[in-house]
Amino acid sequence: MKLSNGFDISASALTAQRMRMDVISSNIANAETTRGSYVNGKFEPYKRKLVVLEPTQQSFSSLLSRQMGGGENVSGVRVARIQEDHTPNKLVYNPTHPDADENGYVHMPNVDVAKEMVDMISASRAYESNVTAINATKAMFVKALEIGKA
Repeated sequence: MKLSNGFDISASALTAQRMRMDVISSNIANAETTRGSYVNGKFEPYKRKLVVLEPTQQSFSSLLSRQMGGGENVSGVRVARIQEDHTPNKLVYNPTHPDADENGYVHMPNVDVAKEMVDMISASRAYESNVTAINATKAMFVKALEIGKA
């Protein structure tokens, strides 16, 4: 395996974790947004978004070549899609709210700020881990260059 493959793998993970942090930030910012999208003639509350990650796809020929002993085992991760969380909205009794229904309940977004903060910590730690991996790969490059000069 080439040392540069470590950079490629960690760089793909940095990009994916950054996207996770952006989506989580959006969820937290919209935790109280009762007028998200306009559907069927009325406003719907904001729906929590989720980032779906998948390994980078390799061609069949590269997978076969790797299994036969001749290919590189390079992989990584990418954002497959961003999807809406379909858990039900929270109902809050507040008859004075402008978006309250006829029974006085407001349909609030399905965003749990505590859960989002836990997800943010997870994404942040994964990001930091990949920065550490990039620094370790860089240190190996430097060490290899120093050995090569001797």
